[in-house]
Amino acid sequence: MIREETAVTEILAAVQEVLPDLVRFSWRLLAVAVILLIGFRAAGSVQKMASRTFARMDMEISLRKFLQSMIYAGICVLTVFIAADKLGVSSASIVAILGSAGLALSLSLQNVLSNFAGGVIILLMKPFKVGDYIVCGTEEGTVTSIGLVYTTLGTIDNRQVVLPNGALSNMTLTNATAQEKRRLEIKVGIGYGSDLKKAKEILLEQFRSHPCVRRDEELLAYVDALGESSVVVGVRGWVSTGDYMTAKWELTEQIKLAFDEAGIEIPFRQMDVHVKPES
Repeated sequence: MIREETAVTEILAAVQEVLPDLVRFSWRLLAVAVILLIGFRAAGSVQKMASRTFARMDMEISLRKFLQSMIYAGICVLTVFIAADKLGVSSASIVAILGSAGLALSLSLQNVLSNFAGGVIILLMKPFKVGDYIVCGTEEGTVTSIGLVYTTLGTIDNRQVVLPNGALSNMTLTNATAQEKRRLEIKVGIGYGSDLKKAKEILLEQFRSHPCVRRDEELLAYVDALGESSVVVGVRGWVSTGDYMTAKWELTEQIKLAFDEAGIEIPFRQMDVHVKPES
């Protein structure tokens, strides 16, 4: 009986000894729970505010979602750091672990991260947008989508070309539809015996009569070069960007037909073979 009373006394003494620590730890857990609750709610609120701000800025949807996610994740990470410090966990240890994991991940995903960074640059700087026709190296087409890693083009023969944003952001590219209008220039070689003035008049007349050529811009017919077998004449005018290819194809055909009708020769390469009779 005495032994049982002694054991109970020892247990009560042990509980009384650790009770203050348990109480302090419970308060810490409660504080951590409050910090996490407030931090995560604040992250959601800031994310919504950022979403409205980005929408008013007319920011690209892919970049908008990415920045919203980064803002939310950043606030959540900061909240976890504060909560961990409240529990007595060293922030330096957490930073070291995250740094090591981040370094290993970045080395293994180097190309992906390069494309990702290129996508952010493209979405921020906006060298082109969805619907533009771009030429990049050997590839060209209409931009159908701009992602954070890849940009997709649709070609005129209905192929789909996927370009990595890392390479795309570091290459020289041409945006053929960035401007409202484009200058159309057509050059033709005519024979030295053809009527030069008449040829220039025909070029101007074909441009004036075409519906796609802008009437508010000046037309110019000129002699470009005196070649070995032809006189190169040209004509310049302006068309709306969307009409460029249609106008070029149609005017090229019409100029050829008009030259034929007017008797203006367009020289072409040919070989004359002379057979010497045997004596």
